[in-house]
Amino acid sequence: MVDTTQTAFWPRAIALVDMNAFFASIEQHDDPALYGRPVAVTNGLTGTCIITCSYEARACGIHTGMRIREARQLCPELVQRPANPERYAQVSTNIMAALGEITPDLEVFSVDEAFLDVTRCQRLWGPPPQIARLIKQRVFRVSGVRCSVGMSGDKTTAKYAAKLQKPDGLTLIPPWQSRARLRDVPVTELCGINHGIGGFLAARGVFTCGDMARLPISVLARRFGNPGRRIWYMCRGEDPDQVSGQVKPPQTIGHGKVVPPDTRDRDLLLTYLLHMAEKVAARLRRHAMRAGLYFIGVRCRDGWVGDRFRTAIPVNDSRPLGGLCQTMLRRCWRGEGVFQVHVVALDPASVTGQIDLFAEEHAQARRRNQALDQINERFGEFTIAPAKLLRRSDMPNVIAPAWKPYGHRQTIPSTRPRRPPASGKLPELDW
Repeated sequence: MVDTTQTAFWPRAIALVDMNAFFASIEQHDDPALYGRPVAVTNGLTGTCIITCSYEARACGIHTGMRIREARQLCPELVQRPANPERYAQVSTNIMAALGEITPDLEVFSVDEAFLDVTRCQRLWGPPPQIARLIKQRVFRVSGVRCSVGMSGDKTTAKYAAKLQKPDGLTLIPPWQSRARLRDVPVTELCGINHGIGGFLAARGVFTCGDMARLPISVLARRFGNPGRRIWYMCRGEDPDQVSGQVKPPQTIGHGKVVPPDTRDRDLLLTYLLHMAEKVAARLRRHAMRAGLYFIGVRCRDGWVGDRFRTAIPVNDSRPLGGLCQTMLRRCWRGEGVFQVHVVALDPASVTGQIDLFAEEHAQARRRNQALDQINERFGEFTIAPAKLLRRSDMPNVIAPAWKPYGHRQTIPSTRPRRPPASGKLPELDW
C-alpha cells in the first residue's frame, strides 16, 4: 500500500510553526556553553519570575510563571539569563521573513508561532511533507534554533498537531484523517476553547471532540454566535478560519511592568505608572491613534487595585495620563505592597485631526511629542524622557506573546537603536 500522505497534494494544506522554548533556545544559541543545561529566562537579573525555560529545565519540573527561588530548589544548577526582548524580536522578524519567502499566505500568530497556507504553492515546493521539512530548514538557517511543525487541512488541527512532538517535531494530519484523529481529544486541548467554554460544553455532555457530533451547531450559535459555530467545526477538524496576514485594529493598547516585590513607596509607584503611561502614549502616537478611556491599576497580593478614568478629550499625550495616575493612587491605593503596575488605553481610535485645532496648547504638545518620538525612534527608547522618569524601573522591556513584526503589535523594536553621533550630541530640536 502506497502512503499517499507523503506524495499526494492536499486540497488544503495549513502549517503551524512553533518555536521550541523560543527565548531560552536563543540564549543557548548565543552562548553555546548553555547547550544541554537548564536555562531560565527572567525579566532582568533581578527578576523573580520565570518567563520561559529550556527543555532541560522543564525536565526538572520547572515551568513558566514559577519563582526563581522555587526553581533553584528543584534544580540548583539552573542558569538564570535576563530577557533580551530586542534580540528575540529581531530573531522573530528574521524567521517570519524567511517563512514569507515560502508563501505570501502567512499569519504571524505570536512572537514564536506562525500559520502558513501552502495550498497554492504545492506545485512549487512539493507535497506537504516536503514543505514541512523545508520550513524547518529555513527556520534553522536564519535563526539557529529548532522548531516544531504541525500540518493539516485547517488551522486548529495544524496547531494541535504541532504540539504532539516537541521539541524539533514534525506531525502531519492529512485533512481526510482530521476528524478521526481529533475524536478522542478533549475539547479544551484545542486552541481557543478555554475552561469557560469547556464548562459550557461539559454541562451538555461534550468532553471530547467526538462528543460534539451529539450537539447541534445551533446550541453553540445561540450562545456564542459565529465563534460558537467555528468551535463546532473545529472539533470536526474543519476549522473554517482563513490564514490572514492582516493585523486587526487594536481593542486596547496597554503596558505593564513587574516591579520589585512589595513596593510601598508612593513616589516610586507613581514613577512606574508614569513610565507605563509614556509607553502607552508613544504607541498611540506611533499608530496615529488617541484614546479617552484608560484603566490604571496596581496589582497587590489580593489582586488588582485601580479604576477606569476618562480624559476630557481623547489624547495620546502622557501629561493628562500623569494626573490620572496620581488620582488613582490617591483614590484607590491604601498602602498595600505592590508587585505590578499597568496602564491601558481601553478605546483607541484613529486620529481625525480635528481636536488639535481647538487650542494652541494641543499643537505645542504635538510638536513636542513629534520631536521626542523622532529622537527616541532613532537612538533608542527613552533616550530623551521627562525628568520625572529618572527613577523609573530599570527592569528591561518584556516582549509580549502577541508581539508581531509590524502593526500595533510591534511593542518592541526588532532592531537595536543606532548609536548617537560620535560627538555625543543629539540634534537640536525645533520645539
